[in-house]
Amino acid sequence: MAVAQIEIPTDVLDSARLSVQEVKQELALALYAQRRLSIGKSRELAGLSLWEFRQLLGSRHIPPHYDESDLAEDLAVLSELRQAES
Repeated sequence: MAVAQIEIPTDVLDSARLSVQEVKQELALALYAQRRLSIGKSRELAGLSLWEFRQLLGSRHIPPHYDESDLAEDLAVLSELRQAES
C-alpha cells in the first residue's frame, strides 16, 4: 500500500492542542461529512474500528451516510460473526 505524507509543524499541533492521531481523526470526520470518503475509508484514516468511528460521528452530530455498500459490509460482518460462533 502506497502512503502519502504531509508535514505539520509541531508548533501548529501545539497551538491546536492536537496530537497527530487527533488530526487524522479530524481529517477523517471532515472528509466523511463532505461525502468525500466512505465510512470504511474514513474510519481507516482515523485509525478506529467501525463502531468507534460511528460513536465519534454521533458525538459530533454528523449523520451517517448509509447506503447499499454499507449494508453489504454490515451483513458480511454479521455473517462472519455467526460463523465464528458455530
